[in-house]
Amino acid sequence: MNEKIKYLRAKAMKLPVTPGVYIMKDKHGKIIYIGKAKALKNRVSQYFGSQNKHTVKVRRMVENVDDFDYILTDSEFEALVLEASLIKQNMPKYNILLKDDKGYSYIKVTKPPYSKISAVLQKDDSEADYIGPFTSSYAVKQSVDEANKIFKLPQCAKVFPRDFKKGRPCLNYHISRCMGVCTGKISEEEYAETVKEALDFLNGDIASTVAALKRKMNACAEALDFENAVKYRDRIKAVENMKARQKVVTESNEEKDVFAVASNAGDMCVAVLRFDKGRLCDSEQFFFDGENNDENLRRNFLMQYYSMRPVPRLVLLDEDFEDRELVSQRLSELRGVKCSVTVPQRGDGLKLVNMCRENAYEKLAQRKGRKGAEIRVLEELKELLGLKNTPEYIESYDISHTGGADNVAGMVVFKNGKPLKRAYRTFAVKSFEGQDDYGSMREVLSRRFNEYLKHKDENEEEGFGKMPDLILLDGGKGQVSAVKSVLCEMNISVPVFGMVKDSKHKTRAITDNGGEIAINANRAVFTLVSEIQEEVHRFSVSYHHKKHISKSLKLSLTEIDGVGAVKAKALLNRFKSVKAVKAASVDELCEVKGVNRALAEKIYEFYNKGE
Repeated sequence: MNEKIKYLRAKAMKLPVTPGVYIMKDKHGKIIYIGKAKALKNRVSQYFGSQNKHTVKVRRMVENVDDFDYILTDSEFEALVLEASLIKQNMPKYNILLKDDKGYSYIKVTKPPYSKISAVLQKDDSEADYIGPFTSSYAVKQSVDEANKIFKLPQCAKVFPRDFKKGRPCLNYHISRCMGVCTGKISEEEYAETVKEALDFLNGDIASTVAALKRKMNACAEALDFENAVKYRDRIKAVENMKARQKVVTESNEEKDVFAVASNAGDMCVAVLRFDKGRLCDSEQFFFDGENNDENLRRNFLMQYYSMRPVPRLVLLDEDFEDRELVSQRLSELRGVKCSVTVPQRGDGLKLVNMCRENAYEKLAQRKGRKGAEIRVLEELKELLGLKNTPEYIESYDISHTGGADNVAGMVVFKNGKPLKRAYRTFAVKSFEGQDDYGSMREVLSRRFNEYLKHKDENEEEGFGKMPDLILLDGGKGQVSAVKSVLCEMNISVPVFGMVKDSKHKTRAITDNGGEIAINANRAVFTLVSEIQEEVHRFSVSYHHKKHISKSLKLSLTEIDGVGAVKAKALLNRFKSVKAVKAASVDELCEVKGVNRALAEKIYEFYNKGE
């Protein structure tokens, strides 16, 4: 706890209710956070009030604040511009910080004869020619790959003419992706012409490339050179097929950037897709861990990003934020003409945002060694239930009994959306006999969290010492209410919901102790919740059957004079079934702990007296 909180709050309460920028400093006078406010007093005083309302990152920042300074501005817009400028100058620890580590890319053309075209990040050959530099390595690589495929240029490591006829042609030749220079059948003149066509394609637009190829095709056809006419026809087809694929991305020729954020357990990925003339021309991802993400992520990200990149005509976002109009005004100033910052609700814009979001989740998942769909469904479940944290560790409970007898419960665990079977647990209900699902749930959850209180300081990754992110009960609002009352008494704060079934015992909805939350519209969430409900039901019923059968077997054995519950259990542990006990000899029965020869003979006679 910061000992200077009272002093800092008192100082904040004296600030004017006007726009400005506040500057947080640590005990060494180093700037650790910079923010802007519409009303300085209101914004800054929030930091030094109740810490329970803050994110982990903000609490950590506040703990390190020794003092703060501020600069008044005439408007909130001026505060926004000043904030961005000061962040760039000072690079504070607790602001999001973008590093412009994006290098330049070149198209490399090796010296003739038999030049090769490739995408490179630096000029590493003084004898080669280079086209560039380009800011987008994605666009350069994509364009070079397209040119090599369309014009069937070799992409192998062979050097020509040195490696003519040395070994068989590679797979690319056999699937018509390479003209087969290694066969020695392609002359220098023919190859040089093909390279020139490929470079014309890279330097010009698709329409002029197709027009030039058509002229050559027609000339060959008139000269009855049908072999080369077919070659040009195939190149034209390849270019036009590529053009058709690209048009699917977006029909609009408007220059635009698309942004989307994926988050998981505090970590975030901001994905950026840049479009020009309907083509995806660049793709970038920026990652922020749980300690470095920002509560004003989208605003601060855009302000920093466009201090390093050109501003487009249109910016599409996945979610709205408070200062969007101010950011749009600032980007328009930087561009010199109007820049619109919007959150599309339908049409092609929404499709592009969804595509960008999928990329963000996939990139974040790869970074965490998981699949994008796994992270996405947990984030969707978080949003659907209104949770504060991503439910990475979910516990689910179900009660099973036969007409109120042999009450048991099963607990299953799903970690990162997958069953964690080594963390499953079973409970035999002990406090009462008879049918009372609510009472059973209360007992089970009470026992579970009493174990948590014993082990919570051990920082367990799983088991009773681990606090779940979410509890799902197989039942309705009655079960939820019963469990919530127990957790409230124990001062345990965990979100609790019930999984409701329809008349066919299939998952229908999720409920708290109020209304129901429909989940069937979200296929991924519906599938996950259904899987959890089916698994906890299967596990609890399976345990109940085992317990019931074991009890029935013990009752059979306890009919024998001198055999109680303990000896019955020992016999079943040794022989596994009543049938095996019946088949055992007296000597074999004597091997069981607690069974003397006299009792062994009684057991033997009980099962074999009629034989």
